Amino acid sequence: MKSIVLLSGGLDSAVCLAYGLTETKVELALTFNYGQRSATREIQAAAALANYYGVKHRVIDLPWLAEITTTSLVNEEENIPEPMGPELDYIPTAKATAAAVWVPNRNGLFVNIAACFAETLNCQLVVAGFNREEAATFPDNTPEFVTAASTAMAYSTANQVKVVSFTNRLNKKEIVALGHRLGVPWDLIWSCYHGGDKMCGRCESCQRMMRAFTSQGLDLPATLVYNG
Repeated sequence: MKSIVLLSGGLDSAVCLAYGLTETKVELALTFNYGQRSATREIQAAAALANYYGVKHRVIDLPWLAEITTTSLVNEEENIPEPMGPELDYIPTAKATAAAVWVPNRNGLFVNIAACFAETLNCQLVVAGFNREEAATFPDNTPEFVTAASTAMAYSTANQVKVVSFTNRLNKKEIVALGHRLGVPWDLIWSCYHGGDKMCGRCESCQRMMRAFTSQGLDLPATLVYNG
């Protein structure tokens, strides 16, 4: 089967790309720029990963999405939440941090754009990097979302494109373990909400990634600076 991979350059999408290459013929990796603070670093990471794996890469600009959202991922006047330790698994806090970084219909939009490319390139699959941890507070990371998106695409694409996520039922620890087995080049990834020279080590995305690497006894990516 052939696939289109959504590649943000982060932990989950990097592992999905690596695994996807073992299960499918990846025709294209797509990265989206919707004005997020980390856009430049995400694009650089995704391009580096695509080059490493020999996959064609394309960036899709969505400037209008930044215009209609107040998310802290885009709006620099809003502070990006920095939950620590047990707060990552405390649902009331996690829901609050999720709300602060929510972008309207982002994953719904991304998989549908990818489906356009999939149909045109005669690919059967759109591969997305979702995970069980964030599915607790992000409904567009859940298996139910994947199933619903595939059901809709059975009507909206001529070749009945399906959405899959090879990490959907895994937590971050399990995703790191899978990526380690697959030999993912961790120093190429970018899993931070900010766009500095190094990953901040404080935002939720960094915190979840760091916890996962530490639990596996692995070195943290060189692109991360830990300020804790």
